[in-house]
Amino acid sequence: MRRLLALALVTFPLCSAEFPITDLSRLEVTGQAEVITYKGKPSLRLTDKNGGPGESFAILKGQQFHNGTIELEVSGAPAKNADPTARGFIGVAFRAQNEPNHYELLYIRPSNGRAADQLQRNHSTQYVSAPDWGWKRLRDESPGQYESYVDLVPGEWTRMRIVIQGTDASLFIGGAEQPCLVVHGMKLGDVSGALALWSGPGSEAYFRDVRITPAP
Repeated sequence: MRRLLALALVTFPLCSAEFPITDLSRLEVTGQAEVITYKGKPSLRLTDKNGGPGESFAILKGQQFHNGTIELEVSGAPAKNADPTARGFIGVAFRAQNEPNHYELLYIRPSNGRAADQLQRNHSTQYVSAPDWGWKRLRDESPGQYESYVDLVPGEWTRMRIVIQGTDASLFIGGAEQPCLVVHGMKLGDVSGALALWSGPGSEAYFRDVRITPAP
């Protein structure tokens, strides 16, 4: 991802508009990306290049993000050959730094949304700050603070809205007026950086209708 971030950080100011993710020339991709029609909608499909356990990123060229709102529709599910622990991880990396490859990340685990086990349901959403603050460290040191429950269905379109202000982030799912996850004191601090669509290990991820609105 380092080389791609170096390209992405050559930026211009954000405008409030839809970003054309179905134009692959506007993306820098680690993994495999293709434009397809998914459930009747033109979409970007993002998977690991070798169908393995890695992460995949589609970095939005020329975008520098500080404060504002990121809105998009996503659909995530475990890949056919995925490990049983795969949950269809899908989300957005933001404020990404070129060196040494730090970024903030908000994502969902769609397969947890309607799990029979309540504890697993409580892990439906997640904040992490790579590379130092992964989900396991955050869960071990601050149980329940950086993840939450929300109703999700794997493989179905889900509306995500992320609002960033300073070191605070709020994640809204669907048309909810209240966030399902609130994060205070994000680990990278009050910085600006690149934006990327993110697919986690063993996941098949689809994205559409990405809209970025900078704060006034």
